[in-house]
Amino acid sequence: MGKKQIIQATNLKIGYKEGKKVKVVHQKLNFQLNLGELTCLLGANGAGKSTLLRTLSAAQQTLDGQLFLDGKPISEYSERERSTMIGVVLTDKIFAGGLSVYELISLGRQPHTGFFGRLGKRDHEIIKQAMKSVGIEHKSDCYVAELSDGERQKAMIAKALVQESPLIILDEPTAFLDVVSRIEIMQLLHKIATEQNRAVLLSTHDIDQALVLADKLWLLTKGQGIIYGTTEDIILQHKMENLFPGSDIKFDYDHGVYYPTVYGNKEIAIYASNKTTLHWTLNALNRVGFACTIMQSEEENSSQEFKLYADSPINFRLINGETTKLLHSFEELLETITHT
Repeated sequence: MGKKQIIQATNLKIGYKEGKKVKVVHQKLNFQLNLGELTCLLGANGAGKSTLLRTLSAAQQTLDGQLFLDGKPISEYSERERSTMIGVVLTDKIFAGGLSVYELISLGRQPHTGFFGRLGKRDHEIIKQAMKSVGIEHKSDCYVAELSDGERQKAMIAKALVQESPLIILDEPTAFLDVVSRIEIMQLLHKIATEQNRAVLLSTHDIDQALVLADKLWLLTKGQGIIYGTTEDIILQHKMENLFPGSDIKFDYDHGVYYPTVYGNKEIAIYASNKTTLHWTLNALNRVGFACTIMQSEEENSSQEFKLYADSPINFRLINGETTKLLHSFEELLETITHT
């Protein structure tokens, strides 16, 4: 049995109004979002990611087509009903420095506490559990202004969690965070999706982490709309090339990274003892303008003037015609080959 769909779109047209004019960003979009999955929305700047997220969170209206939230047209939900169904975390700076972390997170209970916002026993239990889930319970009494960027983002995620919404939408939650915090936030969001059976949708430029942790990818491009599917299917069907069409940026399907096209003015044949050494040798030589041909064995004949045998990162044999040089670091290799 498949996972339950929380969002379904059919021939969706999205955009916004500029005075009396209507600006169409995308049309004929078809996709779905499932509970229990982390979905990452990827796209170049200006591809329409924020417009799509605002539409899905009902912050702006659809222009045409059908958009269902839990089987019901999203337009038929009241604002209060939507707030129990969708939690939203934006990248905007929050001006809540005078609140404690506990007070900030408790604001997420507002859809459930009524006009006066009184918190009952169950509300406090939910708040404490959310803080524990994101690993920030030890900061409960601290002011928000005292938090690091990563801690502040965790607090905002906890605030969304206490809404008890099945869908959480985040706009670039790892922007401006350091490497450790980015990985922690992505791991946290995947854990929330899978262990709490929520649909978590986020936009991100942190492609390497998205490829590791996202259950589904949405690739949003100006010309093709949304390409979506399971992460490994998208990668191995060579769909990642669609993300930056017409550019000199290519996708390395072996290592899961984008790289600039190499226009080498020199040629060299390489044999390496293992994949790790080969990868970083190619990386170094491409950077200094060498177009590399990979030899599959040490015995393979090559017509290239330069041949390099990378036995290890501290043991290189560089052959130039009849001359062989032994080199013992990448620094020595690059210094030698660029002056040969």
